[in-house]
Amino acid sequence: MNTKTVNYAPMAPVPHWDAKLYDSHHSFVSNLAVDLLELLDPRIGEQILDLGCGTGHLSYKITNTGAEVIGIDKASTMIKRASQTYPGLNFLVADGANLTWTEQFDAVFSNAVLHWIQQPEKVVDGVWRVLKPGGRFVAEFGGKGNIDTIIAAIYAALDAAGYPQNKTLNPWYFPSIAEYGMLLESQGFQLKSATLMERPTPLNDGDKGLRNWLKMFAGNFFEGIPLSKQLNIITDIETRLRPKLFKNGSWIADYKRIRIVATKNKE
Repeated sequence: MNTKTVNYAPMAPVPHWDAKLYDSHHSFVSNLAVDLLELLDPRIGEQILDLGCGTGHLSYKITNTGAEVIGIDKASTMIKRASQTYPGLNFLVADGANLTWTEQFDAVFSNAVLHWIQQPEKVVDGVWRVLKPGGRFVAEFGGKGNIDTIIAAIYAALDAAGYPQNKTLNPWYFPSIAEYGMLLESQGFQLKSATLMERPTPLNDGDKGLRNWLKMFAGNFFEGIPLSKQLNIITDIETRLRPKLFKNGSWIADYKRIRIVATKNKE
């Protein structure tokens, strides 16, 4: 593959998100959540927290139902873009593992976020605290086995380039249904439904799709590696994955998603 025309800046670890790249090349993240919004079933006048709102597209869709939304994200770049795109909505920079409200929301909604927070107990405790009695928690995120093929190729390419596996650089938390369900029920939630589903997901931008995805989401693995070597490693990752994940001119990410609906019992 010819990489001479590729001109990427060094990959940065999250939460230094490139909001423009996120919107231009990774719109599938919010587009795939339309039926999750149906599970949320927002109602006129409800107070809803969008935990990990990103650039705000799903927050906006929720407000179209007549509900009132506060969108939070740990990345200030994402909140800045969300506020610019939807100036009438309420967006805040906040950490999903340290929620500060008390019984304010009728529902907490979260899409493609919770696998980024490696303190799930704090998330579940915070969601419980901010929900009103009877409030609901609707979320989808990466589950056990999510992007296993991509992760294996990343580690293999790093090892081949002289950068042995460092599992502490992995930013993700991909639990099983049993593990996450136990967290919720231990907190006191009533688990209404929990599913783990395979979702092979086409990445945007054809042949560049995988390297765009790596730049957006996998920057942690490349900390401290010179840019010239990063590009060689990325090319090696593509070579390793092409037979498995490149089909009909597109890269297909091997996503597996957990989807949960839980309620806070009324006292």
